[in-house]
Amino acid sequence: MARAGLRDLPKTFGFLLLDDFTLMSMSSAIETLRMANRAAGSRVYRWRMISPDGEAVTASDGLSINADFGIGDEVRSRHVDAIIVCGGEGVERFAAKPVLRWLRTASAHGLAVGSTCTGSYVLAKAGLLDGYRCSIHWENYTALTLEFPKVAVSRAVYTIDRDRFTSSGGTAPMDLMLYFVRKQLGAEICADVADQFVHERIRDTRDRQHMPLRHVVGRQSAKLVSAVELMESNIREPFSQGELATYVGLSRRQLQRLFQKYLRCSPSQYYLQLRLERARQLLFQTDFSIVEIAAQTGFVSSSHFSTTYKEQYGNTPSAERATK
Repeated sequence: MARAGLRDLPKTFGFLLLDDFTLMSMSSAIETLRMANRAAGSRVYRWRMISPDGEAVTASDGLSINADFGIGDEVRSRHVDAIIVCGGEGVERFAAKPVLRWLRTASAHGLAVGSTCTGSYVLAKAGLLDGYRCSIHWENYTALTLEFPKVAVSRAVYTIDRDRFTSSGGTAPMDLMLYFVRKQLGAEICADVADQFVHERIRDTRDRQHMPLRHVVGRQSAKLVSAVELMESNIREPFSQGELATYVGLSRRQLQRLFQKYLRCSPSQYYLQLRLERARQLLFQTDFSIVEIAAQTGFVSSSHFSTTYKEQYGNTPSAERATK
């Protein structure tokens, strides 16, 4: 396999399709590349479909996609810069040893590797995410974290970490590919591609997946779920920790312990994150002024809001809005 120049982002992608892969995630990535070619007026990006045996692969919706070649085809494998593993439901059943071995070999020869939806599980199983940050569909977040402690699993919609490009499910791979388009072809073509797909806002690595808390903690802590639901419904006028604890029938110390145990943060840190996420939505989705957004999200002043927002996202709210 050819060594991909990691100073240059990939332009030829090999999509490794595993049985029951999520078609929406795969097609979100490929259609973005197709539209970028159209917008650029040239064939900047190329893609190849790869399967374990070179045969067609059936997606989770029953549609069958033909493969250009199988993982054993060393000749045609030389012509890709990056391999994107396309996973879906029950991906652990399809992380076969030949697939893992091929991915390790590809990485050892300098190819970048990435994933859509649950494909990160396969990369982690191959040992290719140890010491890396990655994204995965929110349903698999907890399982991946527990099974692979050397992997830093992120709640971001997609993650770029050196030569690892991983995304969650749904349309998140579109945002991942738009990252490449913006870097390689510029902001104007990137925006044009997004507009063609009625993609109202291009998300970046700071945008997090919404993860239903009941999925994270299950039935282990109904009181924690209740506390978070109270937070989510009271963004404009935040509760104090004492008020939250009283409403859910706990002491402040018990409430703090629950947050640390299940969410690895304090109640105040979690509440602040919720408020900032809401503020970011309002920045991009409404014409509210900065002062109005500060008030809507429970900040005592626009200056305090701006300072806190910049600490979290690296830009002031006004600078963020300028990129809208």
